[in-house]
Amino acid sequence: MKNIFLMLAIVFAISCKDSPKVKQEVLENTDSTSLSEIDTKINDSLLLEKGKMYAQTTQKVLGENLMFQLQQNGAVAALEFCNEKAYPLTDSMAIVHHAKIKRVSDKPRNTNNLANENELEYIEFFKSKIHNNESYEPILTNENGITDFYSPIVTNTMCLNCHGVPGTNIDPKVTQILNDKYPYDQATGYKENEVRGIWSISFKDE
Repeated sequence: MKNIFLMLAIVFAISCKDSPKVKQEVLENTDSTSLSEIDTKINDSLLLEKGKMYAQTTQKVLGENLMFQLQQNGAVAALEFCNEKAYPLTDSMAIVHHAKIKRVSDKPRNTNNLANENELEYIEFFKSKIHNNESYEPILTNENGITDFYSPIVTNTMCLNCHGVPGTNIDPKVTQILNDKYPYDQATGYKENEVRGIWSISFKDE
């Protein structure tokens, strides 16, 4: 009987169109012979990969545009890009992916990006993992056919031009603009490889 369940699971995994690599990994790493349990694990893995793809592609669009501005026109132009274009580009990617895509933080630059209670807990989770150099996976929750995906936004050298230490990483001109445009800015003082916030993404199970 166990062999029958396992064979059915393998047939299901092979016949489904989505991400055979993910399905194979799940089948290889599960000790369960219950078809429903295997199906759930496969589905969760597919949803996790979908969330990762949404976050990575949106980050790539923002990062490439930001890097271009920084290299071609300097930190002031990069800041102006973030102020004027980051939201529209993120919204455009949300439309492409048929998802809700947000960047939220416990120390936001724009108060509209303040994390809610659950998101604050997830930020602390990722901070702990990265600070202690521990492995982690993005967080995935599912309710009523809606998947919520959360993964950390980690600082790199480029980020420090606007999110580092004023007077050390941040040009005085940038600091002045930040003070003018974001009077309640909390998003400075970071070093490399620190959690600045998280991707908070919601999409329908399909």
